[in-house]
Amino acid sequence: MDKRTIGMWLYRNGGGDKIGKKIIKQLKERDIDVVNDLNLRHAIAKNGHIIYHGKENSGIKLDKLDLFFSYNAGEQTQYQMYLYQALNRIIPMINSYDAFALTEDKFHTSFVLRNNGIKTPDYKLCHRDDGHELKKIIKKWDKMVYKPTDGWGGVGLTKIENEANLDMLMPFLNQMDLRFFYVEKFIDYDNTDFRVDIVDGEFVSCYGRKASGTDWRTNVTSGGSVFMREANDEIIDVAMRACKATGVDIGGVDIIYDREKEEYVVLEVNGIPAFATPEQEKMGLNFNSKKIDLIVDLIDRKTK
Repeated sequence: MDKRTIGMWLYRNGGGDKIGKKIIKQLKERDIDVVNDLNLRHAIAKNGHIIYHGKENSGIKLDKLDLFFSYNAGEQTQYQMYLYQALNRIIPMINSYDAFALTEDKFHTSFVLRNNGIKTPDYKLCHRDDGHELKKIIKKWDKMVYKPTDGWGGVGLTKIENEANLDMLMPFLNQMDLRFFYVEKFIDYDNTDFRVDIVDGEFVSCYGRKASGTDWRTNVTSGGSVFMREANDEIIDVAMRACKATGVDIGGVDIIYDREKEEYVVLEVNGIPAFATPEQEKMGLNFNSKKIDLIVDLIDRKTK
C-alpha cells in the first residue's frame, strides 16, 4: 500500500497549534503523513487540479491527497468554501462539504432535524416582502429571535419582544438587501445550554455555557461563560441523532431545556466545535485527548 498523505487546516488560536501537533504525531505513528496549515486561500484551480501556493509546500496538488481535514471556522471565506466543495468531489473530507454547508445554514439545519424527529425551536422562513406574516408570527409567539441563516457565535441574533421591536428592525433588515427572513420562537429556558461534542458517532464530552448578566445568548463570543456540566443519556442521544441527521463526522450540538414544553431542544449543530482551551482544561474540561484519539481513528479509517 502506498503511504497515505492528508492535508490539514486547523485553527491555531486558543491552543489549536498544540492540538494540531498532537494529531500529526499520532498520525505519523500510523504511517500517515500530514501536509499542515493548508489554507485554501492560497490555492488555485486549473486543468483538473487544485494547486497550493503557500509559503511552504508550494506546488502540491491537493486533489492527490488521501483526505483533507478542514477545521478552522474563523478564517473561512467564500473562495475557500468554493474550493472546499470542488475538492470534496474528488477526495474524502472531514467534515464533508455537504455536511459543512448544511450546518452553516440555520434554516436548513432545523429543517433537516425536524424531518428526522429531532426537536428544534418552532421556526418560520419568510420572503422579504412578507412583513405581514412576521407580524402574525409575533402575535402568536409573543417573543421571537431573528437569526442570520449563515451567522455563528451569536453574531446578528436579535430578540424581538413585540410589534414595536419588529417595526424598528424591518428597515434595518431591508437595508441589508436580504431576500428572506429566518425567525425562531423564543424558548423559555434558564439562560444556560449544553454543548455536546460527538466524533464519528461517539460521545466525547459535554460542558455548559451561561449567558452573562441580562443577556440571553450563551455563546462565549457574545459574553457567555463556560462551566462544568454533565450530560444525561437523553441529551447524549439527542446530540448523536442530530449529528447523524446532518451527516457530520465531528459535531458540537447546542441543546437547551424548554421549560414550557419540558423537553430538550437542539439550537444548532456546529461542524467545527472547538477543543478545550488551556484555561478551560485547568477548570476541568479534559476531553481533548479523547477527541484527538477519535479524530485520528476517523482519519485512519477514511483513508484506508
